[in-house]
Amino acid sequence: MEYHITLPSKPRVVSEEEHRGTYEIDSLYPGYGHTLGNSLRRIILSSLPGAAITSVKIEDVPHEFATIDGVRESVMELLLNLRRVHFVLHGDEPQSIRLKVNSPKKVTAADLVLPSQVEVTNPDAYICEVSGTTPLELEATIERGLGYIPREALTKEKVDIGTIALDATFTPIRRVHYEVENMRVGDRTDFNRLKILIETNGTVSPREALERSIEIMIHQLKAVIGFQENEDMGEMSSASDEATPTVGKDPAKLKVDELGLSSRTASALAEGGIKTAAGLTRKTASALKELDGIGDKAVEEITEVLDRLGLELKSE
Repeated sequence: MEYHITLPSKPRVVSEEEHRGTYEIDSLYPGYGHTLGNSLRRIILSSLPGAAITSVKIEDVPHEFATIDGVRESVMELLLNLRRVHFVLHGDEPQSIRLKVNSPKKVTAADLVLPSQVEVTNPDAYICEVSGTTPLELEATIERGLGYIPREALTKEKVDIGTIALDATFTPIRRVHYEVENMRVGDRTDFNRLKILIETNGTVSPREALERSIEIMIHQLKAVIGFQENEDMGEMSSASDEATPTVGKDPAKLKVDELGLSSRTASALAEGGIKTAAGLTRKTASALKELDGIGDKAVEEITEVLDRLGLELKSE
């Protein structure tokens, strides 16, 4: 009897409207619908990078439990409204945004003064209402990250007096839901069809979120193929045996997976939102060590690879 494995179809668009999309994957082997659906859902919710406000400093406001003269909202309400503004950060370095209001008005995200690396996708988002003549001035820090990070984890060092640290929800995903139903493939009626619904905050499209999650899953699975013969050799041997990657291409524009790094190091960098050699050069060694999966050996490996390309990490 000939044994034949049927491969699933590529994702098919069922519907797409604004920030919501529904997609189907057909011809999944029996049981694979839930296996794939649950895995993709977890990756979409936890592993897609985004940008969020991590700290705010308001002129003449010492802490988040204060009030501001001439502002309808309390400081706590103002901070909650700021967290509802959706940002796109181009690059890996933190950026500062500012707000200055001198006259009575309803303040929205469109009133924020942004550097060129930062965009707002919901400029109509309400922040507060200024009813007095006292100026409202604030400065906020935007950072890039994954998932949800409480402010206790973000503030590893002492912050300046008057700086208010915030819990950061980096994920651009609002909701993910999947369903599995049976379908006919040949003579069998127990194959699976996976339907997955994705809703984002507008900083990334639902289709892009699904594509990225599939790429992350594939990248992670590739990293664990085979067995490591000598644990002491670590990841360094696989990188040193690689030839200098992609001759003739601008070294700074090389993608992380083109650098010849070990699979484990490349995966950790990808999950940390670092995609190119240029992104690496904007990071210090200590900043890299803050990423999950990056230690002293990985930093040494990255340094050697960049050195072969004529590049280097940012100085401390």
